[in-house]
Amino acid sequence: MLETSARLLKLLSLLQAHKEWSGPELADRLQVSTRTVRNDVERLRTLGYPVHATPGVAGGYRLGAGAALPPLLLDDEEAVAVAVGLGRAAGGGVAGIEETSVRALAKLEQVLPSRLRRRVSALNTHTVHIPGEAPSVPPEVLTTLANAARDHERLRFDYVGHGGAVSRRDAEPYRLVHRRGRWYLMAWDVERADWRTFRVDRITLKVPATGPRFVPRELPGDVAAYVEKGISTAMWEHTGTVLLHAPAERMRELGLGLEIEPDGEERCLMRVGGDNLTGIAVWIGFLDVDFEVLDPPELATAVKALADRYGRAASDR
Repeated sequence: MLETSARLLKLLSLLQAHKEWSGPELADRLQVSTRTVRNDVERLRTLGYPVHATPGVAGGYRLGAGAALPPLLLDDEEAVAVAVGLGRAAGGGVAGIEETSVRALAKLEQVLPSRLRRRVSALNTHTVHIPGEAPSVPPEVLTTLANAARDHERLRFDYVGHGGAVSRRDAEPYRLVHRRGRWYLMAWDVERADWRTFRVDRITLKVPATGPRFVPRELPGDVAAYVEKGISTAMWEHTGTVLLHAPAERMRELGLGLEIEPDGEERCLMRVGGDNLTGIAVWIGFLDVDFEVLDPPELATAVKALADRYGRAASDR
């Protein structure tokens, strides 16, 4: 009985770790016959685990979703990762999840072996977590967005823009991104025919929230970099375009995270922005290349005023 029980636990762990196993693969891992594997699968089903089997040469076994959550088997590293993650979740970020995370963490720590409990305790004791002031997001909103992205379903929602205006959006969701305490949704805006980054705490889902399925598009490069650029751009109070007398590739190598487009072999266009026009003018000077301000006129005026100030500072007295 002890050998059979240990084997069942091992089989369950394998089924949880991999999407699908063939009978011979499981037999090889467990060092038993395929007939024993079939018998053990039946035992797991009797215990309430929904193990699905597909017959044939390409068939195999996989663990399905049941009506109730079955016990999970975690190795040492997985158990530590889950415990630390629950501890961080208890600090906020998702509305209403703090108390639930504490209860789940208490259950997990109760059954952790002493060697793992010490590791988790050391991490929690010697790690300082500074909670942000970002607004929390209801967990059901996050799951709705994630499920819609997974199933390629359009979303309908109202969105509060940076200036406070509310607009109706019809979007194709692709990725959820968590950055500095805030959640963002990267999606294709159907009406504007372009990629957009939405702050999730500014989204109000309509009823029903999801619409027809869509054919996935190719993502515009690195998701994290795209969202980071979109967030920075949205926060700018002033924007402008400058013509740099330098090759686009040379400027891209600086890792500025800005839109840079070539204008011939030796020049390029760059989109800049910031909260202060004088500050933008000073920053452009740090690039140490000749440039021309194309727009707006206010930025050109700020550059001229800065040049006059530098000229007076360098003049002979």
